[in-house]
Amino acid sequence: MRILVADDDHTLCDNIAKILKLDFYAVDSVFDGAEAKDLIDYYQYDLLVLDWMMPEALGIEVCRYARSKGFDGGILMLTAKDATEDIIEGLDNGADDYMVKPFKMEELRARVRALLRRKNKMVEEEVSVGSLKLNKNKRTVFIENFEVSLTKNEFLLLEYLIENRGQVLTHEQMIDYIWDIDDNANTNTLAALIRLVRKKIDMEDEPSYIQSIRGLGYKLRDSDV
Repeated sequence: MRILVADDDHTLCDNIAKILKLDFYAVDSVFDGAEAKDLIDYYQYDLLVLDWMMPEALGIEVCRYARSKGFDGGILMLTAKDATEDIIEGLDNGADDYMVKPFKMEELRARVRALLRRKNKMVEEEVSVGSLKLNKNKRTVFIENFEVSLTKNEFLLLEYLIENRGQVLTHEQMIDYIWDIDDNANTNTLAALIRLVRKKIDMEDEPSYIQSIRGLGYKLRDSDV
């Protein structure tokens, strides 16, 4: 899952991003509304966390912009404005939920999980490929009923391959999904991550779950291989 956090309070924005990364989400963070719009144009996000009062473009403007572009993920507004008319304005313009500052990080994490669960109800929450089982909500992976310990990026790699099973994903698509915009990841970084995941999930004497497509990228092998 990929999340965009936009808030001009640099400390709060960085803290939110840090907390969400601990929950195995890919997180981009920006400090104004114009940057948020640019990233919405470029990346596919599952959730937007938007501060209401931001320079360049207000959070409510970013919310409207995202919906006008066909964004169908969750939108959580962060605001110091707790008047009923302001809350109604946010919800009427495409927001799904709101939190009034100051708030507790544990509550924010719960709101994020709830919004992502709504999105996941339209897709499979648990997916099985051969002996491999991945649960998107619990952020767990099992091989033959034994849980596999994965890092955040290892989980994101598997999640992205499973969400797009049957399709070849390019190196660029996978790098954009797994790593934050400031990580400077490249194809060598991706190849190293692929090797680590294969060591953890592949069964001896069986084909790898992750197929290399020469010159293009990678795909999840078909379950009947």
